[in-house]
Amino acid sequence: MTAAFGARLHAAVSARGPLCAGIDPHPGLLADWGLTADAAGLERFALTAVEALAGEVAVLKPQAAFFEAYGSRGVAVLERVIAEGRAAGALVLVDAKRGDIGSTMAAYAAAYLTEGSPLAGDAVTLSPYLGFGSLDPAVRAAQENGRGIFVLALTSNPEARTVQSARTEHGKTISQSIVDAAAEVNSGAAPLGAIGVVIGATVGRHGLELSQLNGPILAPGYGAQGAGPAELKSVFGDALPLVLPTSSRDILRHGPDVAALRGAARKTLADVAAPSSV
Repeated sequence: MTAAFGARLHAAVSARGPLCAGIDPHPGLLADWGLTADAAGLERFALTAVEALAGEVAVLKPQAAFFEAYGSRGVAVLERVIAEGRAAGALVLVDAKRGDIGSTMAAYAAAYLTEGSPLAGDAVTLSPYLGFGSLDPAVRAAQENGRGIFVLALTSNPEARTVQSARTEHGKTISQSIVDAAAEVNSGAAPLGAIGVVIGATVGRHGLELSQLNGPILAPGYGAQGAGPAELKSVFGDALPLVLPTSSRDILRHGPDVAALRGAARKTLADVAAPSSV
C-alpha cells in the first residue's frame, strides 16, 4: 500500500459516493436466490454479488462468519471475494469483529491487515471490549500497511446497551471512550484517519460527541433494519459527512440478477448521498 487508508477511502467515496454494500450469504438469502446452502451455493452467491457491486460502490463488506460456516472451502470463497472486489476497484472491509489480547491480537492483525495475507482486505471490523489498548497490534499493523480498522462503539442490538452505555471512572460512557480513543489515534491525519468506529444507524438519540473523531463512521442498519435518510440525519447530525451507511439485505434481495442488484445499489446510493462526503 502506498497511500493511507483514510486517503484511499476519501478518494473512493468522492468517486463513487458514500455507500458500503454488505455481502451477507445468509442461508435464507441463498434459498431466495435458488441456491443450495453449501460451499457451491455460497460461491455462486458471493461472486455474483461481487460482479454486480464491486464496480459500483466505494466499499464492499463481506460478513466473514457466513463464509467460515462452510469451513475451509468457505474461507477460500472469502479470499476470492476480497481479491476480486479489490481488483474491480472497491475497497473491501472484512466484517470479522475480532478482538483479543497480546500475541493473539497480533495474529488477527497479521491475518486481516498485513500485506500478502489472502484474508487482508482494505480494513477490518474489531471489537474493543477487552480494552481499546488491546487493539494496539491491529492499530500498528493498519498504520504500517495502509489499512483501516472499524471499532465497535455503539451498536444497535439491545443487549449491547448494558456495556456500551456504562460509565468509566471518569464519567464517560464506554462508547464515548472508544470514540475518543479512535480520535486520539486519528489526530492530525489528513484528509481522514484510518481508525473508524461502528455506530448503528438505528440507535436514535445517543449523546456521543463525534466532532473530534477525524475518522469514518460505519453505520449498519440502513434499509431492511429500518434506517433511512431521515434516521441518518437525526443520528449523526453534523458528523454525517463522515458516515458510510451500510445496506446488505435490502440490496441483496434483488439477486441473483446482476442488473437488478446494480440497480438496487444505485437507488440506495441516490437515497443516502449527501452534498458532502467522507
